[in-house]
Amino acid sequence: MLRQLAVVSAMAFLGSVGTAIAAEYGTPAEAKAMLEKAVVAVKADKAKALGMFTKGEGGFKDRDLYPYCGGPDGNFTAHPTLVGKSLKDLKDKAGKPLGAEVYAAAKDGSIAEVSYVWPRPGQTDPVAKVVFVTKVADQVCAVGYYK
Repeated sequence: MLRQLAVVSAMAFLGSVGTAIAAEYGTPAEAKAMLEKAVVAVKADKAKALGMFTKGEGGFKDRDLYPYCGGPDGNFTAHPTLVGKSLKDLKDKAGKPLGAEVYAAAKDGSIAEVSYVWPRPGQTDPVAKVVFVTKVADQVCAVGYYK
């Protein structure tokens, strides 16, 4: 009986640790939902939406999830730190042409996925990341999650 109680207690503890770790980072479903919300915002008022994305306002910053967008010139129009810099020429930490792939995958009315490696916010070691990407008006917008 005591052994069963110890096993149940250990399982409950490990389950709560796993939940705490999972809650620390955004999930694929949350990233996709944020991108869908971003599309609605861009369609309603592009300038306001891009400002909110950059500032992380209106629910557009959740742990490690945030939308970013690039304009027809290939430069970031919304991002926490890279507005005005080239998205199209951006390479991931392994040298993969991330920005070019994001632009190539973006199609109006559909959501595609692009995989790459990038450090989590506040960290330096690159980890696997997947970005959901779409095109809305003249913007290529994306929200990524870390694997």
